[in-house]
Amino acid sequence: MKIVIIGPPGAGKGTIASRLSQMFGIPHISTGDIFREEIRKETELGKKIKEYVEKGLLVPDEVVIEVVKKRLSEPDCQKGWILDGFPRTIKQAEELDKFAPPDIVLNFVCPDEVIIERLSGRRVCKKCGKNWHIKFMPPPQPDRCECGGELYQREDDKPEVIKKRLEVFREQFTPIIEYYRKKGLLVDVDTTPPPDVIVENILKIFKERGLIK
Repeated sequence: MKIVIIGPPGAGKGTIASRLSQMFGIPHISTGDIFREEIRKETELGKKIKEYVEKGLLVPDEVVIEVVKKRLSEPDCQKGWILDGFPRTIKQAEELDKFAPPDIVLNFVCPDEVIIERLSGRRVCKKCGKNWHIKFMPPPQPDRCECGGELYQREDDKPEVIKKRLEVFREQFTPIIEYYRKKGLLVDVDTTPPPDVIVENILKIFKERGLIK
C-alpha cells in the first residue's frame, strides 16, 4: 500500500505513520530523514543537499524528486511505503504520479489551538534527546529528564513561531491538498482523538476504499 500523509506540524503525522508502518510492514519515509542520511553517507546527492541546507535555501524540486525516487526503489519499498513531507509542490506530486502513484492521501486535520497546546508543551532533553510533554507526558521532575538531563523548549515550539509555521504550511500545502482532492485520492482524517482512535478510523477508510479486507 502506497500512502501519502499530509498535515500541519503537531498533527500527529510521525506517531500515526510509525504505527501504520509497523502494522503493514512498510517503511515510513520522511524526506528530512532521507536528506540527513544522504548527507551522513556523503553521497553525491548528499553533497548537493548539504550545499542548499547550509545556505538556508530550499532544496530544489529536481533534487528532492531524485532523492525520493532513489529511496522508493529500495527493496523494503516493494510492498509499499508511507511518505511524510513529500510531495511539497505540484511538480513533486506530478512526478510522483509518474514513478510511484499513491493509493491514498491522508490529510490530517487538527484545530490550531490543539496543535499549539501539543507543540508548545513539548520539552526536549539536552542530554539524551528524549521528548516529554508538560501535560500529556510529564517528566519525572519539572525541568529534568529521567536521565537527569536538563529539559528545554525548542525555539520552533514557541506559540508565536507555531502560528507562523501553520501559516507557512497552509500556503505551501493547500495546492497539493486540492490536487489530490480533484483526483479523488484525498481523505480528511481528524487527528484530535487519541492515536488508537485515529488508527482505527484510518483502517475503516482503508476498508471502505478496498485497500485492505
